[in-house]
Amino acid sequence: MDILARIQSLPTEALIGLGVLLVVQVILDVIALTDLYKRPVEQLVLPNKWIWVAIILLVSTIGAILYLVVGRKRVPVMADARPSSPVGSRATDAADLLYGQRTDADPR
Repeated sequence: MDILARIQSLPTEALIGLGVLLVVQVILDVIALTDLYKRPVEQLVLPNKWIWVAIILLVSTIGAILYLVVGRKRVPVMADARPSSPVGSRATDAADLLYGQRTDADPR
């Protein structure tokens, strides 16, 4: 019996379950590969991205989960993410760069 006949003989619930698993696997692979592409090598447990590509694609759904859970190093979160200079001075610097230094004493 060929594979197509075997698949057609499966119950509808099994086909729906296989379809859901396939969609979940593709979504996890896309998320893991996108994260791997954007992440610097210094933030990976194994510093070779090609090894992670092979793990993600060849180890089925578990490879993507393995990368997302274990393969990434934690990035320190900055406690204070406010800009170092006030917004007003940055805007003034940008205006001065575009239009030149102000010569009049008008505070506007």
